[in-house]
Amino acid sequence: MIKIYQLFFAVLSTWCFAQNYAVNSIPENLLVNANAVIREHSEDYILKSVNEMTIKETHVVTIMSAAGDRHSTVSIPYNPTTKVNNIKVEMFDASGKLDKTFAKKDFADYTNNPSAGLYTDDRILILRTISTKYPFTLKTSYETNTSNTVYLSNFSPINGYNLALEKSNFSIVNNSGISIRIKINDKPIGKVLESKEGNVWKYSYQNITAISPEDLSPSLNYLVPKVEFSPEKFTLEGRQGDLTDWNSFGKWYFNDLISPVSQITPEISAEVAALNLSGSTSEKVKTLYQYMQNKTRYVLIAMGIGGWQPMPASEVAKKGYGDCKALTNYMRTLLTAAGIPSYYSVIYNDDSVISFDKDFPKLSGNHVILMVPTEKNPIWLENTSQRFAFNHLSYSSHNRNVLAVDENGIKIIDTPTYKPEESKELMVAKVQLAEDGSITSNANFQFTGGQYDTNLGLFSLKSDEIKEALKNRHYNLQIDQIAVQNLSNNRDHATISYDLNLKAKGFSKKLGNDLFFPAMPFYPAVTFTTNTERVLPFETSFPFQDDYEIEFSAPFGYQFTDLPETSDFSTEFGSYSLAYKMNGDKLMVRRILTIKKGIYPKEKFKDYVEFRKKTATKDNTKILISKI
Repeated sequence: MIKIYQLFFAVLSTWCFAQNYAVNSIPENLLVNANAVIREHSEDYILKSVNEMTIKETHVVTIMSAAGDRHSTVSIPYNPTTKVNNIKVEMFDASGKLDKTFAKKDFADYTNNPSAGLYTDDRILILRTISTKYPFTLKTSYETNTSNTVYLSNFSPINGYNLALEKSNFSIVNNSGISIRIKINDKPIGKVLESKEGNVWKYSYQNITAISPEDLSPSLNYLVPKVEFSPEKFTLEGRQGDLTDWNSFGKWYFNDLISPVSQITPEISAEVAALNLSGSTSEKVKTLYQYMQNKTRYVLIAMGIGGWQPMPASEVAKKGYGDCKALTNYMRTLLTAAGIPSYYSVIYNDDSVISFDKDFPKLSGNHVILMVPTEKNPIWLENTSQRFAFNHLSYSSHNRNVLAVDENGIKIIDTPTYKPEESKELMVAKVQLAEDGSITSNANFQFTGGQYDTNLGLFSLKSDEIKEALKNRHYNLQIDQIAVQNLSNNRDHATISYDLNLKAKGFSKKLGNDLFFPAMPFYPAVTFTTNTERVLPFETSFPFQDDYEIEFSAPFGYQFTDLPETSDFSTEFGSYSLAYKMNGDKLMVRRILTIKKGIYPKEKFKDYVEFRKKTATKDNTKILISKI
């Protein structure tokens, strides 16, 4: 029976790909905004048993210009349990004539460590093709045999911007007797065609036009349709597992992957005992967490059990490094040694929200954190950074769920959700205006929530680099002198603060004997492109609030005269207020901008831009000071 299906796919592939690769045969609508066009893509999976699967793949892409050169590199990953055979690459010119052919011997063989991993047993074959003329077409075909049957691929038409698709086919021949779950995620840009006959399932996409990135576009994961597959029984690196439901999968995950590398050695027990933990659960966890941070550093480890099993906690304790899996499990083991239960939690870390489907168990996720239950709210620990604050998650880990794994299975638990006011930039400044138009300013900045995350990078910079970074941040000012003092990362309360002292010229402008200046010195206007018709929905993935209070002092011999009117307005996207009042001879300006998190239809983009234009106009409100 298997041989019959193999023959079937051989005939099918010959029929599918015996076609004209001339560029002039590409439909005109697929050329719009396309740096490359996928002419044909075929993936044929033959699931033979719980630990044997064959994949035949053919990929034909036309690179239209140098902007599409990333598609001219052929990459074929493999590892000790995945063997690749029958590799063939053909290059065709613009007329569809065969120009060059390549075989496996023409590929370079590298360690596959895209994140600069220190240890990895994954490898990758790379062929960088070169053509002196555009457009040209590459056809790549190869066969993979693997025992890792958990990796039934997602089927999606495109994986990047400015990439169009003529036709893509995906098929499964299930000879294993194993049940396979299927989840179809159609999106406006494309819907899958599906057919089933016995144990042969076929899926296809056709005529997907290229997506160009637009301001505030959601991530491609949100935009692109896909079909997901999940076998109820599987093998991963020689270990058979169960995906019948989340709890069955969680017990396998814990017993086969986590528990064997979580032994509490005498050395780990001694580490915990030496800390003399006391106080509440939260206080004990914080002491252990900051001890772990001070002792370790992040290094990617992609070896063992398909990169899903952490390196042993005892090894992290000795060597002082690990990846997100290893550091999280080490932290979990320290807590266990202290008698504090916690959950090894798998998550999708992404700007756009990606959550696990409670009805679709599957090996997935791209990051690991730790959740510690308490009498009140859970404690969340991000373990990959020495600078991260206790009980703080980045904005790209908020507003979604995690797979919280322990010996009883999996609990699907929601992470916290930032309110804009919890992701705040708070600034209090004193600005002295001078008659020559210059200003001297002393300001204190404090950042919390997601704005804490965006400022953590300052702590990896040298003193001069910090000055330059903040000078660039306030590029709207003509800064002559700048000093940054008291830069602090409060890891107990997730707050970054610093004092910024500067002198800038050309801030005020002459108007006869008077001067006028903008209400907001520190906030350059944000602009968005609306010149073309919007195609994609848009996302404000980063909810925040900027709360500025500025005390202006007039130059000697001048006074503040007519004050502008207060502004206060709200939309579905956020709100804005700008208020003025005199405090003796000082002008107090208070400005609060709030942006909500949300994904909105493309039809509302102009409304959002109008909202941001209005806030920018109000920020640029002119204030007059008159000569006495």
